[in-house]
Amino acid sequence: MRNTKSKTSLAVVAAVAAGSLALAACSAGSGGTSGGNGGPGSGGTGDAGDGALSIGLVAEPANLDFTKTDGAAIPQVLLYNVYQGLVQLDQNGDIKPGLATKWTVSDDRKTYTFDLASDAKFTNGAPFTADDAKFSIDRVKSAWTVSLKSAMNVVASTTVVSPTQLKVVLSKPSNDWLYRMTTRVGAMFSRTGVDDLAAKPVGTGPYSVGTWTRGDSIQLVRNDAYWGTKPAYKTVTFKYFKDPTALNNALLTGTINVIGTVQTPESLGQFENNDKYQVIEGTTNGEVVLSFNNGSGPMKNEKMRQAVRYAIDHKALVDTCWAGRGTLIGSMSVPTDPWYEDLTGLYPYDVAKAKALLQESGEAGQTLRLRIPTLPYAVACGTVVKSQLEQAGFKVALDQLEFPAAWLTTVFKNADYDMSIVAHVEPRDMGAVFGDPTYYTRYTNPEFSALLAKADSGTEQEQVTDMKAAAKLLSETAAADWLFVLPNIIVADKGVTGLPKNAISESFDVTGLSGS
Repeated sequence: MRNTKSKTSLAVVAAVAAGSLALAACSAGSGGTSGGNGGPGSGGTGDAGDGALSIGLVAEPANLDFTKTDGAAIPQVLLYNVYQGLVQLDQNGDIKPGLATKWTVSDDRKTYTFDLASDAKFTNGAPFTADDAKFSIDRVKSAWTVSLKSAMNVVASTTVVSPTQLKVVLSKPSNDWLYRMTTRVGAMFSRTGVDDLAAKPVGTGPYSVGTWTRGDSIQLVRNDAYWGTKPAYKTVTFKYFKDPTALNNALLTGTINVIGTVQTPESLGQFENNDKYQVIEGTTNGEVVLSFNNGSGPMKNEKMRQAVRYAIDHKALVDTCWAGRGTLIGSMSVPTDPWYEDLTGLYPYDVAKAKALLQESGEAGQTLRLRIPTLPYAVACGTVVKSQLEQAGFKVALDQLEFPAAWLTTVFKNADYDMSIVAHVEPRDMGAVFGDPTYYTRYTNPEFSALLAKADSGTEQEQVTDMKAAAKLLSETAAADWLFVLPNIIVADKGVTGLPKNAISESFDVTGLSGS
């Protein structure tokens, strides 16, 4: 057996599990960094005070049940704050203890034995035990309806060894499984607290959901019965703004204390030149993807997809629509991934080549339906994409769909589109977005699927090699176009401490924040 007390020695991740998407969310880590889980060994904030914090965001959840509702807005608020997992990510992307104090992995890499915290409780008063852990893992297969549930397909059995020990057996070795347990899929639920997850989440975390004013805000209230170190703020309110200018003004007028995700990078000067505020800039998992419908319509034609890619001037695009703040990538992998490789050179900006391929495709007379969500980055970049494509001879109809409801129904669920723009913010989600032929991208490639499978079951080095090959194949076949990676830009009152530089997980983890 290999002991993996605070960091697994296994390779963490080949993105084979399916995922969802939405607006980029800021997150924080655990362990000795900001945003810890508040449990033993975490970066807690010491004695709790009675303060209040307000954070401004733009994408409000449709409901609070991420077991049945796609989108990143729900775990952004609830994961690590209200719900905890057996394990979670720290700011460096390493796997750290959560409700599991330690774990071991068998030599054949198929059996995981977790030792659990003995004093954790749910906010409904029920103790957290191995029975709840088994219930939560098994429930992903039986009750979850979102595509993310496939992360648990590799689980063959779960066994309660004792109230504080759980054994999980996989059907095959998987580099990806333990990493997925740090996401919403690994959230632990109370056996008596799942009756109304859409409105009344019940978790073991340092916060519970207080007041939800739909269309305005969600308030988290400190759980004073929390089993670990209590967070500094008594209440944390996530306030939602559809207008980026209103979001900025809310900070300038003291309505909020933090802009969680800056939506107008060109406006940062008013904060950078003001001693009252701090500006934090790092990176995220948020690939802003120009999605193609690979399953039907004109974008099913590979030459058409290639033509679009050659027609996009990515540097000019990011300079225009996101003030030059973003990283160009060329495929579905970001610089914080172990297998990242800059593939922007595969499709350099070449209008002449784009025009030639457009004619060769036989689709030149088709009007491409660019259907984008009403999110600031998508709206800003959508007009640039349309303009650049039209300069190369394409016909483009731009259609803005209300987010989340209309976009999720029309594009994500029904695949009624030719192209779209959305930030896929789930960590290491190459396989999630392109490995499932029924996903909205409708991409089907047996060679790509085989590379993902090899990466998941191979050695650490094989994983990196195979994932690099998968990313390159994805780019070569023009499964999509990758516009840029969203930066993590946070603006906050000077006194707020513990804010993360990078958005590594799905969570905006507020448990390690405090104020001076």
